[in-house]
Order: sequence, then structure tokens, then C-alpha cells
Amino acid sequence: MKILHAIATLDPRDGGPVSGLLGMIDALRAYAVHSAVAVLDAPRAPWLVGVPFEVHAFGPAPGTYRRSPRFRRWLHDHAGDFDAVIVHGLWGYQGFAVWRELRGGATPYYVFPHGMLDPWFKRRHPLKHLKKWLYWPWGQYPVLRDARGVLFTCEEERRLARQSFWLYRCREAVAGFGAAPVTGDASAQREAFLKAFPALAGRRLMLFVGRLHPKKACDLLIDAFADQCRNHADVDLVLAGPDPIGWEAALRARVRGHGLESRVCFTGLIEGDVKWGAYRAADVFVLPSHQENFGVVVAEALACGVPVLLSDKVNIWREVLDDGAGMVAPDDVAGTSRLLRDWLALPRERRDSMRERAAASFTARFGMPAFAARFAALLQQDPSTS
Repeated sequence: MKILHAIATLDPRDGGPVSGLLGMIDALRAYAVHSAVAVLDAPRAPWLVGVPFEVHAFGPAPGTYRRSPRFRRWLHDHAGDFDAVIVHGLWGYQGFAVWRELRGGATPYYVFPHGMLDPWFKRRHPLKHLKKWLYWPWGQYPVLRDARGVLFTCEEERRLARQSFWLYRCREAVAGFGAAPVTGDASAQREAFLKAFPALAGRRLMLFVGRLHPKKACDLLIDAFADQCRNHADVDLVLAGPDPIGWEAALRARVRGHGLESRVCFTGLIEGDVKWGAYRAADVFVLPSHQENFGVVVAEALACGVPVLLSDKVNIWREVLDDGAGMVAPDDVAGTSRLLRDWLALPRERRDSMRERAAASFTARFGMPAFAARFAALLQQDPSTS
């Protein structure tokens, strides 16, 4: 079977959907599913250099919508080369072009919203939501309505998606999602991270990985850490991730206001062994997001046997809690502060037990091999029956 993934960009700064897709492509090979990717990036974009799969780049495409008539023309000529097309993400030209060319045709297409139908966006950005309503009836809703399946990463995402627009009808399926198992030498990776950030050696690290963005609630994490770290002199907070909107300066000012410059480390974007070494060195992983669909970084932490502290707006929080792999609280300063306090109060044997459960949770629920098996089977059936 050969499938085409249509996604706006493969830029790793775009977060979880990109890293998840890369792992998905690799894992699907074990089930004789071969993948190509169509992107709206420029052909010479640095992140496309050396990728180990077939890529068709149709950019640079202008604006956030990234309209590219070349992609639609290519799709018209080549859709028949594929057994299915998977659209990743909403509100971009990749989905509209796939719908225009494939609706009612021989090649089925599926849509992975990746959390982009979460009603949080409606509450947080009402004016943007109004603009999306103007586009929804003719430009986005038909893409979902006519898809062979709209694929959600968890039951919570499917439930929430029904609340954003009253005009909503599609063939839903919970496909799951996953992260690739971690490879490499754990000690060497940990050493690579501590070599890059030597001041963190010997410290208990509370780790955040992700974009520095208000949705991720980095500001309230800093405030909660300030509230709890006074009685724990051996604990530091690590904020690892890119700064796509220029928020880091304000976050650093917030840290200075708490007098915690020596206790909070901003690493910027880290990759490879340094990134995995951050997980390996972490005492616990913290993600207090106001909205998070699947959270590939959560799966990555679990893969490294790191317990997770989550807000109840991270859609896989129920699964994590059921598995005893972490703790959950509301997405406010009080809730996040309670998470940190309760973790720091745990005796070592409880923390070690939670580490074992974290690794088991990843294997059973969130590993990319398990997801790939489910997804390959789903492509063989009508998801409306699942």
C-alpha cells in the first residue's frame, strides 16, 4: 500500500504533528505501507534535506493559508498513484486542494485534525473563530464531510471536536497516535545534555518541552515553580523549546521578577541526543497546557520512563491517570502548583514506581509501533464502522 501525507510544513518548529508524522512514516513500513509526503514548503527548505522518504514540495506558498495551485495540479495528475491520502491539520490549503481533487473519486482521503477543532480556540480567540465561521461552510466543513474518515488521536479529542461548529457531520474514528521508541545509549544521551548545560548537573530537573507559547501555559508554570521551589533548593526548572512568537523575553522577565535566574534554564530548540538526554536527566515532565490534543512530548517522556504532570486540558490525561503514570490538575497556577508540590512530596519508592508505570503506559498505549498496527488495519476498513 502507498499513501500520500499532505501537510503544510515539515519544519520541526511546528511541533507535535510533524514529529509524530515522521515516526508514523517509519513505523508503517513494518506493515508494508510506504509513504510519500506533499508539503507547501520551499523545495530547498533545510528541514527537507536528507529526509528518508519521498517528498514533493510545492512552496514557497504565501501567508498562513499557503495556497499553491501547483500542488492541486500535481494532485490531479498523480492521486491515482496512491491507495489513500492523509490530510494532516485544518485551515490550510492542503486540505482544500485534496477535497477539490479527490471528493467522490477512486482514491479515498482521510483527515487528521490534530486538535484543531478543540473548542478552546473558540473561547480564547472569539474574533478568529468568527473568521473561521465565514470559511467553515464552504472551505473546511466539506473537507471533513466528504472524507472517508476523520481521525482523532483519542476519545477526548473526538468529544471536544463536536463542540466547535454546529454545522458538523463526518465519519469519525479514534485512530490514536504515538511516538517512536527511544533508541541510543541512555547514559550517553544524558551526558550530551549535561555537557550542553553543565549548570544542571546534579540537580533534580522539572522538564517542559514544547513551543514557548501562551497556549502551553509557560507563564503559570514559572509562577507555580516559584511558589514551590523555595523549600527544595536542589530542584531546577528547564524550559526546552523554540520561541516562535518572541515570548521568551517576557518569560525571562517573569523569572527575574521571582529572583529565580539561577533556577530556571531556557535551552531553546534542542534535538537529537541532547533532546533525549533532557528527558533522561529529568526527574519529572510538566505540561500545564490550556489546550493540548495528544501531546507527542508526553509520549516521548513516558517512553523514557519519566512520569508526567499534566493539566486536565491535555486530552490524554485520563489514560495517563488510569495507568498511574502521572498526576493531573486544572490548568491554572493553583492546579500546577499542586502538581509540583505533590510530586516533590512523594517518597523515592513512589517516584520509582511511577517511572515503571510510565514506561509501561508508553508501550501499551502510546508507542508508535502499536499505533502503526492499528492505523494500517484502519486503512483497510470503513472507519464509520469502528
